[in-house]
Order: sequence, then structure tokens, then C-alpha cells
Amino acid sequence: MSRRAASWHVATVVETRPETSTARRITLEAPTWPGNDAGSHVDVRLTAADGYQASRSYSLASSGESTRLTLAVDEVPDGEVSPFLVRELREGDRIEVHGPLGAYFVWTPSGDPAPVHLIAGGSGVVPLYAMAAAHAESDDPAPFRLLYSVRSPDDMFFRAEMEALAESDDRFDLQVVYTRRAPAGTTTPPGRLTAERLRTAVPPATASPRLFVCGPTPFVEAVAGWLVEEGHAPGRVRTERFGGS
Repeated sequence: MSRRAASWHVATVVETRPETSTARRITLEAPTWPGNDAGSHVDVRLTAADGYQASRSYSLASSGESTRLTLAVDEVPDGEVSPFLVRELREGDRIEVHGPLGAYFVWTPSGDPAPVHLIAGGSGVVPLYAMAAAHAESDDPAPFRLLYSVRSPDDMFFRAEMEALAESDDRFDLQVVYTRRAPAGTTTPPGRLTAERLRTAVPPATASPRLFVCGPTPFVEAVAGWLVEEGHAPGRVRTERFGGS
């Protein structure tokens, strides 16, 4: 695993576009950015005209040695930072980012053939998408699976990219659990992810899979608990959770 010292960087917005009805994809150029591992996050700091500052942490959807960073920010209506990033930020604007952060919840090529299973709830898919994309560009032999719990097809982050990965890379499998509205023609009715559905989707503990779980705190706690109950070693279950921002 590479180690890069975290520091503050000035980043310029080079592109911003809708990701879902409540989220925005933001591409930044930071000339001093040292690169990052898949799964890393940054602190974004905003400074008002009167000098007031607010900062929040956001996962990166990008990885590698590039000076380009990609965020996918879901708006929290009462949040202090996300409404500005989603509604107000424009191309050419500058913001400050601190990172790369996170050495625990990252994936790097290792040659370990044990399967990797990614489990996401809502916008928690952002760092897991970065892992899947990095894996697709590597020669790492481990099979990758992503189990994605999301309200509806319209609420999926990186939908086109993940579907393309599933079609082009036989090492990657995508399974989606729709909690409110499923696509037309889907035989499984919408509903929340259950312990039984998780059990059928995740490799058994005897396969010693590496497990990454990211999403809202209640989702992560439930999934991690189910995995341990199924016999998965707690040390093989890596979690990242989020709240309002």
C-alpha cells in the first residue's frame, strides 16, 4: 500500500454535472495532488467572504497518480457544505481539499486471489466504485462483486460506468437491491436488503473474502453484524459510514 502525506491543496473545478436528482459529480484539478489509493477520502473546506470556514469529508470516486479528483456529492438539505457543492459550485471555482486521507478503507492490487465483495448503501458506493474501477485497470486476479442497495435506478451513482464494467470485465459482478422502485421487468420486488439476501450474495466465510461496506451508519452496522454472524472474521470486514454534511 502506498503512503502519501496528507496536506492542503487548492483545486479548481473543471467539470460539474448531475449524478442523480439530488447529487452532483464534481471533477477537480489540483496540480499539487500526489495521487491516491482507491477508497481514499478528502476533507473539503469552504471559506465564506466573512472568513467563516466549514469542512466536511467526502470519498473520492477516483484513484491513481492523476492530479484530477472526482467527487460525487449527495445533498443533505440541512447540511452546511453539501448544498453549496451541489447547487452553487461552478466550473472555474476554487476550493481547498485536504488529503489523501484513509489508509484502512482502501484497496490496492495485491495478487491475493481471495474474492473481494463490496457492499454499498446509497451514496456509499462512491469509494467502492473507485475500487472496482481501479481493479478493472489492474491485473489483480481477485474476483470482485458489488452488492448495491439503492432506492431506484434513477438514484444509482455511476450507473453507466458500473454496468459497463460488469459487461466488459468477467472479474466483476454487479448486483443491485432496489428498496423503493425496481426497473420494469424485474422479477424481484423492491425491498430493503435483508440478512438472507446478503447471505446468498456474499461468498461464504470459508472462502475468506475481503469485505468492504460503506453507507449510512444504520446500514453499515446492520450489514457488518450480519456478516460476523455468518462467520466472517471481523478483521476481514472493513467499514466506512457517513452522516449529514
